Amino acid sequence: MTVNPNQMADDMKKNGGFIPGIKPGRSTADYLDNVMSRITFPGSLFLGLVAILPAFAMAGGINMQFAQFYGGTSLLILVGVILDTLQQIESHLLMRHYDGLMDSGRIKGKSSGNSMM
Repeated sequence: MTVNPNQMADDMKKNGGFIPGIKPGRSTADYLDNVMSRITFPGSLFLGLVAILPAFAMAGGINMQFAQFYGGTSLLILVGVILDTLQQIESHLLMRHYDGLMDSGRIKGKSSGNSMM
C-alpha cells in the first residue's frame, strides 16, 4: 500500500487536522514523507535479510531442502499466521470473560447496588 504524503497533508488541511508543531501544507507533507522513509527503510532491510536467509543457512552447512522450507517467504507466512492466531485467541478470551451487558442487560460495576440500603 502506498501513501501519498502530499494528498494526506491536503486532506488533513481540508478536514482541520494538523500535526502539533508542524505547519499545515508543504511542511506537513515533508514531515510525513520523512517519517514514512524512516519506517520503511529498516523494514525493507529486514525483508531483504529474510529473503536471503536460506542462502546463508545453506552456506553454513544446513540441508538445502530444510533451509528453503523454513526460510524466506515461508518464514514470513509462518510468523503472520502465528500472530493472527494469537490475536484471535486473545480476543476470544476477552469476550469470554467480559461480564458487561451479556447476562442481565445491566452494566455490572464493582458494587452490587445494595450500598444505598
